[in-house]
Amino acid sequence: MLVYLVVSVLSTLWITMAQNQLGGPEEKDKTSTALKDLLSRIDLEELMKKDEPPLKFPQTLDEFEYSFNEKGQLRHIKTGEPYVFNYHEDLHRWNQKRYEALGEIITHCVYELLENECHLKKVHLPVDATEDEPKSFIFMSEDAITNPDKLMVLIHGSGVVRVGQWARRLIINEDLDSGTQIPFIKRAMDEGYGVIVLNTNENYVEVEKSKKQEQPPPNDTDEPAEKKEKKDDCQKETNKRRDFYEKYRNPQKEKETKHIPIRDNSTPEEHTIYVWDHFISRSSAKNVVFVAHSYGGLVFVELYNLECQNRFIVAKTGLMIQREAEVKSKVISVALTDSVHNVWHQEAGKSILDWMQEHCRNWVSSSEPLDTPVEFMLPDCPRVSAGTERHELTSWKSFNSIFNYFTQALEVQNAEAKSKSTVTTRSSYRKKSEEL
Repeated sequence: MLVYLVVSVLSTLWITMAQNQLGGPEEKDKTSTALKDLLSRIDLEELMKKDEPPLKFPQTLDEFEYSFNEKGQLRHIKTGEPYVFNYHEDLHRWNQKRYEALGEIITHCVYELLENECHLKKVHLPVDATEDEPKSFIFMSEDAITNPDKLMVLIHGSGVVRVGQWARRLIINEDLDSGTQIPFIKRAMDEGYGVIVLNTNENYVEVEKSKKQEQPPPNDTDEPAEKKEKKDDCQKETNKRRDFYEKYRNPQKEKETKHIPIRDNSTPEEHTIYVWDHFISRSSAKNVVFVAHSYGGLVFVELYNLECQNRFIVAKTGLMIQREAEVKSKVISVALTDSVHNVWHQEAGKSILDWMQEHCRNWVSSSEPLDTPVEFMLPDCPRVSAGTERHELTSWKSFNSIFNYFTQALEVQNAEAKSKSTVTTRSSYRKKSEEL
């Protein structure tokens, strides 16, 4: 492209100028004249327009001219073709910005599906937030807190994904079933679960920074006025060249922003513990199950780690023992999909390892058939193949296996509860007989 040619020529000239700094005034004047001559023949603004279109993108899926078909696949309204990333050839930055803009629209489409198709309700966090305070939110079924039998909690991974998503790339390039948590939510509700969907990446709000006039640093040196003047001129020239180069490198400089953290939800781990304290631990469900993908697995283990291991905090707060008892009594099964947790890094003790061996299973990316046991050096929990080598597909590919795993866990739990009930009844009957 023309712009790259120009930058190349300018770079050569600048190098020449630097080399000629050691030369006499004549050499410097020649180089400066050549540079000015070249610049006078370049319409910089026009070049920028040709090189990169404005970073202004459609605000809705319709304006993008895309929609989801009956199979949940994103297709162009007119051509019926899948999404094309390279809309403008050789303009990767612009194409990436366009992709990100579409991704934000997709995120809001998923929110609408959670409310309209799955009939979940949005609950804002913190629960006591003021009107002007930054807020996050989760989605819950109507019976999430009141369902007396069972509750399913879904945790996505890290990155740009938000509540209800496993992978944005899958939603755009594959379909809604593989990329969202909607199939899990619908089946869970059909099988009688209450549902809570976490939003661990919604940790702050982004606002534009206020513009401040840059003040030159104070010059308190005792240098002669003539030397200071030359220094200033040199600095101005350097700044001019830097700004010129920056305009080529980043022709459409974006607004500077800052992040304002959401109270008690400023990290994925903090968000998960907040939802546990205010919702999951207060639910009526006797049997709680988790599905956690990628970094979500680390978040869950960290939750359990905090419940069970940080006992040095007990003396100060008295809260950790209560949490440990709640987790052990409520959570009966955890399905991890290509989890990135590390029990050694998280300093998990023997009680955690024993609990994970009994209550967790990790479906990992592998070339082996689905559910084939996969060996691993760390003794944290059983690992089986998800039937795919693609990390982002592990949740969808293990979908049926996960629900079968939960069904087995519930059967074991119900059998144990029935056995305990029988023992209690017999004991009570024996006691009454003795009294008679």
